[in-house]
Amino acid sequence: MAKYLLLKHYRGAPAPVNDVPMDQWTPEEISAHVRYMNDFAARLEKSGEFVDSQALTPEGSWVQYGGEGRPPVTDGPFAETKDLIADWMIIDVDSHERAVELAAELSAAPGAGGRPIHEWLEVRPFMNPHATVTDFADHCTGTAPAQE
Repeated sequence: MAKYLLLKHYRGAPAPVNDVPMDQWTPEEISAHVRYMNDFAARLEKSGEFVDSQALTPEGSWVQYGGEGRPPVTDGPFAETKDLIADWMIIDVDSHERAVELAAELSAAPGAGGRPIHEWLEVRPFMNPHATVTDFADHCTGTAPAQE
């Protein structure tokens, strides 16, 4: 089994097919969307593939070490729009193909008019817990092969 992080973005991903911002949805459309997400997670819990998920607000702060004995430096939120994450889900599946299959299904959550959003989701594998320092360095520099 391998863990993957499924990321939903507020902005920055390619525009989905049903590209109507959630603040323009009716309360019923929002309820249907949340119900779809909850039903999806419940189904993955039953199959043993669900680990955790949370929705996030767009607010946040960037924090940096301020130096020994000094308070942290904060700024923002001034994230690049591609960095504004709306929601995340962690899954534990047998293969990258299964992670992609589940992300595709999740992207069909209903939106405005009850039609599937077809939003883009980012699928990120967790690093192997037994990775070496060299593996970590390779991932940081982008020289590591893709993990399956």
